Amino acid sequence: MLPDFSTERLFLRPRTIADLDACLAMDRDREVTRFIAGPWADPKAHEAFVRARMLRDWGAGLGYWSIAARSAPDRFLGWILLLPLDDEGPDVEIGWRLVRAAWGLGHASEAARPVVAHAFDTLRLSRIVAGIDPGNAGSIRVAEKIGMRRDAAAPAGTGYTAFVMTRDDFRGIGA
Repeated sequence: MLPDFSTERLFLRPRTIADLDACLAMDRDREVTRFIAGPWADPKAHEAFVRARMLRDWGAGLGYWSIAARSAPDRFLGWILLLPLDDEGPDVEIGWRLVRAAWGLGHASEAARPVVAHAFDTLRLSRIVAGIDPGNAGSIRVAEKIGMRRDAAAPAGTGYTAFVMTRDDFRGIGA
């Protein structure tokens, strides 16, 4: 079971099948999924894809967290993940997706901080990676804001730029 996290403005809890409709609605916004390959145009394939990811056991301490504002805990803002890269590992990926109304408010970086701490302090990972489309300036800013750095040698997935944070990097930012 994944832990819950609270930040100054946000509440993160393990994503469940009850979040399915909100996740599907978020993904239907073409601006939200513009930089992410997926079955977004086929409603049946899209639902099967999201449902399978929700029901999968990703391993101890890994998975998805749904993000909500502390002031409106029933309002879905998006999700953040910590998963085996390319569903297999050995590297572990951090990623985020938020509804468009939550963009530009610092929610992604705020949600990422306790997940990064969980990765290094609880799971004792040596590093985390993020594969980000080079055109996705918003996600690149989030990665840089939380202390990740570009690393051309790291795995990132075809067409993506790799960002990496090591446990030493995490310690170096005063965590």
